[in-house]
Parts: sequence; C-alpha cells; structure tokens
Amino acid sequence: MQAELKKLPSVDRLLSHPVVAGLVEQHGRSAVVEAIRAELESARGGILSGQTAPAIDRLAGRVRRRLEVLLTPTLLPVINATGVIVHTNLGRALLSQRARQAMLEAASSYTNLEYDLPAGQRGSRYVHAADLLCRLTGAEAAVVVNNNAAAVILALTVLAQGREVIISRSQLVEIGGGFRIPDIMAQSGAVLVEVGTTNRTYVRDYEQAIHPDRTAMILVVHPSNYRITGFTAQPDLPELSELARRHNILLVEDLGSGTLLDTAPFGLAHEPTIQESLSAGADLVTASGDKLLGGPQAGLLLGRADIIQRLKRHPLIRALRVDKTTLAGLQATLLAYLEEKALDEIPVWQMIAASPDRLARRARKWRSALLDLPGLTPDTVRLVRTVSTVGGGSLPGQTLPTRALSIIVPHPDAVAARLRAASPPVVVRIENNSLLLDPRTVLPSQDAQLVAILRQTLAGTAGG
Repeated sequence: MQAELKKLPSVDRLLSHPVVAGLVEQHGRSAVVEAIRAELESARGGILSGQTAPAIDRLAGRVRRRLEVLLTPTLLPVINATGVIVHTNLGRALLSQRARQAMLEAASSYTNLEYDLPAGQRGSRYVHAADLLCRLTGAEAAVVVNNNAAAVILALTVLAQGREVIISRSQLVEIGGGFRIPDIMAQSGAVLVEVGTTNRTYVRDYEQAIHPDRTAMILVVHPSNYRITGFTAQPDLPELSELARRHNILLVEDLGSGTLLDTAPFGLAHEPTIQESLSAGADLVTASGDKLLGGPQAGLLLGRADIIQRLKRHPLIRALRVDKTTLAGLQATLLAYLEEKALDEIPVWQMIAASPDRLARRARKWRSALLDLPGLTPDTVRLVRTVSTVGGGSLPGQTLPTRALSIIVPHPDAVAARLRAASPPVVVRIENNSLLLDPRTVLPSQDAQLVAILRQTLAGTAGG
C-alpha cells in the first residue's frame, strides 16, 4: 500500500503534464490546483481500499473531467414541458424580449439609477417604475422592493409594529418554502389578532376585534394558492374599507399574483386586479412582479401617497431595495401594459392565451419527428387532451385545456431523469405511466432543440 501511495505524482508534477498545463492556461492555476488536490485525495482513498495507483495520464484525464464539473454553472436554462406556466421551481415568469433588452442595457452601462438628469443631482431609484404603476392602477403612489414577502413585512413593520393587525383565520396561509403569515407578522413586531372561523368570517367579527388604541390595520390576504369551498363567508373589500375608515385604521390587501389583466376571458376564474383592489378601498396593496404581471422578481406596494412616503423613509427599505436591472425589466414590462401590448409581448400572457388547436399543431410536429425511432409507434406516441395550470401561487384549481404529446416508454421515471440530465435539461410530467410534454410552456424557438433531445434520449429506449 505504501509503495502504491508513493507512485502518486505531486501537485507540481501534475501541473507540468501537457493536458493539465493546457487547463491552467485556459482556466487559471487556482481552479486547476483545487481539482488536482481533490483527484489525488480520491486516488489515495482508492489505494487505501486496495486499488493500485492510477497512471499520471489517467489522473490528468480525471483532473480535466473534475474541472469541467467544478466550472459548470449550477443555474441552467431549462425547457419546461410541464404545462405549469408560472413554475416557481423553474424560475416563475419568463421575461419579454423588451424586458430582457432593457435589463441587458442597464447591466452593460452606467445608468441614471439614482441621478436626476435635468437637475444634475442625486435622485431616487424608485421613480423609474412608480409613475408607470400609478398610471396603470390608479394608485396615488408606489414603491418597489425585492419580492412580495418583503413588501408585506415592510408594510407590517412600518405601519403596525407593536400594534394589532386583524386577519381572518381563513387567511393565515403558508406560502412557498414554509413561510407563514403569522411568522412574517411576528417578525415585523405586529400583534396578530385572528377573527372568524376557518370557513366563515363576518364584518362583525372584525368590528368586535377593533380596539381604538391598539389596532393598526385590517390585513386581507388573497387566497392565491388555495381555495376554501362549501359553507363559506367572507366580507368583500368595500365592506372592510367602510369599517376601516369608520374606525380610522388601515386596510391593507396582500394580492400575491399582482395581475393587471382580467383572467376570465381566457376561461379562468376572475383573479382580482391591483386596480380593482385600490378602487374597492384598500389603502395599500402588495403584489408580486414576477407572477401574473410577467416581469422580474419584485414586490410592489401601491396605495395612498402618505403611506408610501412612510414606507420609503423607513431604514428597512434599503435592505429590501431592487437593483437597476430589476427596475429596467419591470419598467419595460409595465410599458407593454401601457401600450396595450401585454398579450403580444409578455410570455405569461402569450402562454395563457394559446389555443388548444395551435398547441396541437406543434405537438403533432414533435410526434412526426419521433415516429421513425425504433420501438415507437402511433400507439405509443399520441396526442392527448389534458390541462395546463397557471401555477406560481395563482388561480389554484384553475386549468386551461391543452393538447400534449404522450410517449409510452418502459420505466418512464428513468427516461424523465435522462431528459433532466440533457443539455439543456428537459422537465416533463409523468401521467398514466407515460411521459407527457405540454407545448404551452415550451417556447416555439425551443421546438427543434426539444425534438433533438427527445430523439437522442429515446433512441433504443422506447422498444424496451
């Protein structure tokens, strides 16, 4: 064993090997040395378990492969064939070409992020999206932070720290990643006051909980990722607005998805828009920029000018602020709405609006490109009627009819894993023991790439 250990080359000797020397020239010394040390440690472990020392050429090859893994980014573009439009695990909303270009330009040059060009002095980063948000929603003022959870905690901290916030028991929700409204409220320093029951809450429940000295606000949390059905009751926003005004407290609504367009014309349930909540009497509305709005990740706060001014003056807002690329992408997305081009430009709405017939035509082309593979037949590669979902904590239980490609293969889980290991990775659904690929969430520009990956993965697989 000692003799085999002595056969292992030193770090310096490996660095002088032609293969490794080329890696140093290409990738720099430190990364290569890290890979060498890891590979030598692995070889020592092998020798201690009874193996022989690998030759230096073999070690050099292993160093190259290890370095490839070390330098491969972990955040990768993915082809989403699941049919979930706002897929939280896959990055939520895709950005429009206009938004991507705006973000690229902001990242590639100096900008007037916090510089007032006409005055020639320091300005505010928040003006770049605030005016557009106000014009689109009717809000008096607006401010942007890094996500909707940040927007909620900022509002609670500034407006209700040390005071009571009344919320219906049916709205004490948990959002993705295990974050719960009661935990967020506790972190802000606000005091939670639950009213009503899980399924029924009335105006009188809120009114009985109001204390003239302790109560700061009524908080309404829109059920964006769940539904309570059956024997239910919940006051509407105008009723709560009237109650809040009568008792001189605030009404704040956490809308979540942040849509500016009506979802009903697309066969979905109506999702309340930001402008509707403000018109109904909410003093402040919080929403996401990267769900149904279709922009980059951001948290939007819109409402009364005096409230927004208080939020902007609080020290916490600096910790929650967004960078220039986010503001550029959000501004470009909002301009598409202002010009009434959202359905033409924003991928989320393009996907929602895509008709089953159009989707079927694309799925048929995928099918035709696969039928010559051994083991695949018209019976194992078929178009099926199924449904897509909006996802991303939006419109729970709502679906869109779609046409998808169903591929029956032995061991579909193993084939799905190979698709996820492709370049780029392809993520599919498995239903009824078959692979299911929904064209609704695959960009048309990705069709050829998807077919090539499917052909490579399925060759020799489908026949079992």
